Amino acid sequence: MNEPIRPYPADDHDHHDDLNNLGLQADTNMLARSVLDRRHVLGLGLLGIGLLASSRVSAATGTSAACTPIPSETAGPYPADGSVASGQSLNVLTRSGVVRRDLRGSLGTGNVAPGVPLTLTLKLVNTNGSCAPLRGYAVYAWHCTADGNYSMYSAPIVGEDYLRGVQVSDAGGNVTFQTVVPGCYPGRWPHIHFEVYPTLASATNARNRIQTSQLALPRAMCQQTYTQAAYGSSARFLSQTSLSRDNIFSDGYAAQLPTVTGNATKGYSATLTVGLAR
Repeated sequence: MNEPIRPYPADDHDHHDDLNNLGLQADTNMLARSVLDRRHVLGLGLLGIGLLASSRVSAATGTSAACTPIPSETAGPYPADGSVASGQSLNVLTRSGVVRRDLRGSLGTGNVAPGVPLTLTLKLVNTNGSCAPLRGYAVYAWHCTADGNYSMYSAPIVGEDYLRGVQVSDAGGNVTFQTVVPGCYPGRWPHIHFEVYPTLASATNARNRIQTSQLALPRAMCQQTYTQAAYGSSARFLSQTSLSRDNIFSDGYAAQLPTVTGNATKGYSATLTVGLAR
């Protein structure tokens, strides 16, 4: 098996602290707090650990914020959105067939990415308009394979373009993708990238995007998924990191953790409300 590649070195999102690997209960209780309160708890050190451990857990997975602006995040080094990344200007957005619900097949080769099925729904809402759904916006989503590689960039699958695709929001502001649960690789918490465009016609190059962000996957979901053979070393890499150490999510992830149902045998469904100030 090819070793997963590191997506990028630590950047200014890195905030290492002693509250690492506290488990699902601590992660969930931290999620329930406001950003300011989370940072206060982190500043309490060992006392903060006690506060987290004594709190009640209200949900086993994420809670999707109702009308919170989605944080802006880096697109990373493997976006394939026409921007210069990893020394290349790859662009899957101009390929025929990229507007699709099912991301598991490669447009060029027909090969299918293995992994535990995941149905991902993003609900776009207007944070400046009473959380009204946003219709007609385009969302480009992409993520790594079960073994931590990125299509079009990683040497083993440079000829594939699966796990990338675009959908347009419906009257309820929803876009839905059928994909697989991403793997975990060194240096990052399991995640899914996405960009939002004002129209489908504009979703051809990153310069037209109005928002770039990332979705964090819940710990319990990842732990269950990574027992599957397709996920290689993901379980080991997951045990070496945490949301509080991740260089993207360490400054807060309440608005980026979806609500998840399902299991690793039949697959999962994940839903996240994406707030946009329109």
